[in-house]
Amino acid sequence: MASSELGRFSPWDYVVFAAVLLISGSIGIYYAFVGRGKTTSKEFLTGGRSMTALPVALSLTASFMSAVTILGTPADVYRYGAMFSIFAISYALVVFISAEIYLPVFYRLNIASTYEYLELRFNRSVRILGTVIFIIEMILYTGIVIYAPALALNQVSGFNLWGAMIATGLVCTFYCTLGGLKAVIWTDAFQIVIMLAGFIAVIIRGVVVQGGIQTIINDSYYGGRLNFWDFDPHPLRRHTFWTIIIGGTFLWTGVYGVNQTQVQRYIACKSKFQAKLSLYINLIGLWAILACAVLSGLIIFSVYKDCDPWTSHRVSAPDQVFVNPVVMGFSTGFFTDYE
Repeated sequence: MASSELGRFSPWDYVVFAAVLLISGSIGIYYAFVGRGKTTSKEFLTGGRSMTALPVALSLTASFMSAVTILGTPADVYRYGAMFSIFAISYALVVFISAEIYLPVFYRLNIASTYEYLELRFNRSVRILGTVIFIIEMILYTGIVIYAPALALNQVSGFNLWGAMIATGLVCTFYCTLGGLKAVIWTDAFQIVIMLAGFIAVIIRGVVVQGGIQTIINDSYYGGRLNFWDFDPHPLRRHTFWTIIIGGTFLWTGVYGVNQTQVQRYIACKSKFQAKLSLYINLIGLWAILACAVLSGLIIFSVYKDCDPWTSHRVSAPDQVFVNPVVMGFSTGFFTDYE
């Protein structure tokens, strides 16, 4: 593929891109219309506690498995190996802890915010402090989350990076403001399907081009990328069994156990059983996304094993390694220009 062909959308690409934005915005409009005249703060923030497990589970998976995961995890596996897959164990521990310890407390108290618990347990000052810290955290996190898809869009379409970031932020703000939590949950459910479909498309195409999964496994094995087990106790190693299991469990328990963005979703379920079920179904989603991301990283390594686009300066950042294959994967060459 000529370099001039990169960074440009075909007409069908524009159709798909516009459809995704339109559907996301329409979900917000729909719930704003349905809830017109009867929207209370409880309805807006917790969906009136009427949600079922499946859409909430999909939303839980999508909320922190964002474009950061799609771009970053395959690039990490490509560069450092499949040790990242051990997070599957951490996810299982985190979901169990959240479902059996944290969820019953928050659901029983019938609160809309985890910070209400801080006021009940301590005092209003502690609640305000926790809220301020959370706001600062989410401002920093949201900046990264918006930047990641904007970077991908910039790479595959040539859109201005700042324009893509502003457009992404405006669409998200639009459907959240109009439709409340119900719109957020159903938009997340729609978007997680797109994430999985994109991963699956890249995996299928990669397996076909590389001549089968066995080739990818062999290349990964001889390239030292099937490094699943490393029990080195040194805490400064990038990824080991201990840093992922211990550090990963504490990290993700903070996300699923007490983070407002997650708790607000599962306490929106119509019963405690549905809330617990949403967490356990979400675990399946986390495993699926993780498996797809790791396999995508191994596919990228198999393709690029003889010519690294990062060290050869064909991409300006490691996270772009996965974006450029996606562009070429659905045109004529699928990575062949880099071989």
